[in-house]
Amino acid sequence: MPTERENMMAGELYQANAPELLAARQRAKALCHRYNQQPLELDRAVLAELLGYETDAYVEAPLRCDYGFNIYLGRNFYANYNLTILDCAPVHIGDNVFVAPNVVLSTAGHPVEVGPRVAGWEFARPITIGDNVWLGAGVIVLPGVTIGAGTTIGAGSVVTRDIAANSVAVGNPCRVIRSALPPDQQ
Repeated sequence: MPTERENMMAGELYQANAPELLAARQRAKALCHRYNQQPLELDRAVLAELLGYETDAYVEAPLRCDYGFNIYLGRNFYANYNLTILDCAPVHIGDNVFVAPNVVLSTAGHPVEVGPRVAGWEFARPITIGDNVWLGAGVIVLPGVTIGAGTTIGAGSVVTRDIAANSVAVGNPCRVIRSALPPDQQ
């Protein structure tokens, strides 16, 4: 019988309050707290412990996440204040990605049916963000979304579905409003 963590990682319904998941979230919460106590000087060792690997990412405090072990940051990643990543499923972020303040990346969701939701069931879907993406202030990216390389998501947008590469997209729900030139054509 699979564990709740195995169910979570497989995209199946799982109980988020299972002891092993509670312990993993407590670990991440403690590491985020330590990281956030050094806002004038990034604590790369704590960030590496949280993520499970060293990174050149520059993440302004405060940072919040569920687990840390499901977050994969590309080179030259920058996040401004108050990044929240609910990483119940993998969150893959490409190279040269810039994130404005108050962005939420949420892989977690709950059933719309009242009974299973009240019983504590949850699901998670991965989020993928391509290279050279900019997420404006207050952007929310929902479970299962892929944002293509070279894309800009405007401030305050709620990204509910995939966004094609080299797009400018805004709104709630977020929609493509025009194309953006790829870096090699600028």
